Amino acid sequence: MSGEQMMTSEHDTGISYASGPLLPLEADSLAALSEVALPVSVRIGRVSLTVGELLGLSQDAVITLEQRLDDPVEVLVGDRVVALGELVSVNDEMGVRITQIAASSGGEQ
Repeated sequence: MSGEQMMTSEHDTGISYASGPLLPLEADSLAALSEVALPVSVRIGRVSLTVGELLGLSQDAVITLEQRLDDPVEVLVGDRVVALGELVSVNDEMGVRITQIAASSGGEQ
């Protein structure tokens, strides 16, 4: 940028563009994000298989998960658990009733 100076403030993030530094989002600014789609998935259990066991699977094989039927399922956004819930039936479809929202712990879970 030839001769242009960047605007700075106490909220300077260290990233600057021609219009100035990026500032933290204010609560009112979050409304602009309300239409952003995020991938949400539900993890009902896990299991560890060897490659041999995986290759040995056939149609009608049953994989036993390391989770009981009454254990909560995990609701994920991307790869982060954001809530726990229980499986429910909704008009012949499967659903999840949210039972607990994950607490934020400073970016770590």
